[in-house]
Amino acid sequence: STMTVKAVKMPCTSANVYTKVPDGGWGWTVAFAFFVVEALTYGIIKSFGVFFNDLMESFDETNSRISWIISICVFVQTFTAPLSTVLSNRFGHRLVVMAGGLLVSTGMVIASFARSVVDMYITIGIVSGLGYCLSFLPTVTILSQYFDKRRSLVTAVASTGECFAVFSFAPAITALKEQIGWRYSMLSVGVLQLGIAVCGSLLRPIVIREQEEVKAQPPEESTETKYMLENEQTCTSIESIDSGVDITTSPSNVPGKTKAEPKSEEPKQHGQNPVDNNSTPPEPKTKLLDFSVMRDYSFICYAFFGLFATLGFFAPSLYIIPLSRSLGIGKDHSAYILSAMAIAEVFGRIFAGWVLNKKPIRKIYIELICVVLLSVALVAFPFASGFWGLMICSVYFGFMLGTVAGTHIPLLAEDDVVGIERMSSAAGVYVFIQSLAGLAGPPLAGVLVDTTKNYSSAFYSCAAGMVLGAMFLALVRPCKTGLCQQQQQQQVEESTAGPPPELPDDFIDMDIGKAENSGKGSDSV
Repeated sequence: STMTVKAVKMPCTSANVYTKVPDGGWGWTVAFAFFVVEALTYGIIKSFGVFFNDLMESFDETNSRISWIISICVFVQTFTAPLSTVLSNRFGHRLVVMAGGLLVSTGMVIASFARSVVDMYITIGIVSGLGYCLSFLPTVTILSQYFDKRRSLVTAVASTGECFAVFSFAPAITALKEQIGWRYSMLSVGVLQLGIAVCGSLLRPIVIREQEEVKAQPPEESTETKYMLENEQTCTSIESIDSGVDITTSPSNVPGKTKAEPKSEEPKQHGQNPVDNNSTPPEPKTKLLDFSVMRDYSFICYAFFGLFATLGFFAPSLYIIPLSRSLGIGKDHSAYILSAMAIAEVFGRIFAGWVLNKKPIRKIYIELICVVLLSVALVAFPFASGFWGLMICSVYFGFMLGTVAGTHIPLLAEDDVVGIERMSSAAGVYVFIQSLAGLAGPPLAGVLVDTTKNYSSAFYSCAAGMVLGAMFLALVRPCKTGLCQQQQQQQVEESTAGPPPELPDDFIDMDIGKAENSGKGSDSV
């Protein structure tokens, strides 16, 4: 019998195929896309503080109610992280990021016409929040797949996009508000965020042949020829009537290359199972979301670190301008303080990437030191007085924030946490766990400010969360070491008490016969 071969092409999924992780190539384009996506997602979220006083005056609302806008946005962004992982595994990173960019832009544009703070909750909080999730997480995940040795440095440098955005957007939006008002300024920001969809189109998927992640690749001639000859000898053929497309006999469908073995139309021959004439050969099932990481104690500790550390990520950038205004600092100088924080964060991210790129080094311990120093920075804010005191605290906080914010998600790819193989699912679960802190952090700070009439209390609450995060981060490595030792002991026990090796079928009869003959001979003697 003859075998027909047609290559199956999926739209919008043309992949870059490498024999090993390239540490470059198209990855540099993906790194640039991630830079812009960072600027138009987290950069806008951190710059939202420039609208804070305008929204309070326009809607006649309190600090805590206005804080719920960003709080809901961050909560939706993190809570829907597993959805982002599922959609990325199902439809590819490119389409998901493009759809996210459209949602982000739509929410911000509609928010510029809002008549109440509740409208802001829906537009920026829910619509844009979902878009932020679909845009950011798939981008950082696919970037980590393009790099190995340079992963920490490239990710850290590319993540500085949000810092440059805060540095440029804060004074630019402040100046724009003076000319056209806060509503048209917000409308302009929404139109600018359409750039996320453009960046999403650059995220070409990557395939490493050695890792057997390719399902439909150009066939290799030698492997195909051998396989076709084998099928001619056994009178088997493989074909699919699904949409009239024949399944390719590329290495992804060759026995031994995947878990799904081809099946024959004939009865069982050479270990093949009988199938229907019109049946389609099964394909390997890819888990859309792997929750097995929740059984890893090191990941659980790392997730609790992210949960509590998130309390200190957003509130300072939201309350630095109101704090400076309460100290008698003008609008322009307050915007300069926020910009200085963003510049320092750039250097912090680059410094962290450079340090973590050094080998040999235990990256989880470097992260722990940075988190402890970040806690000190948060405690220092209430003791600042005047413009220069607040400027020094902001620069120190920005630098330390950069060392943590730019590395905490990429560190999931390290073996001390879950490893690169499970990073996609682990990132979704990790960010999902962060959602509770993202929801509670800014409103909690707002309630403390309204109760104490002092913006310093907001920074104390952030520092408390960061200290708790540091405690859980310190447990990640010990949990991983203990778990690995237990697994090694189980493997040793299984190997010592394992079943005897399998013997050929003909060996049994032949050797039993020999044993019987030898037994009879000994009896006769």
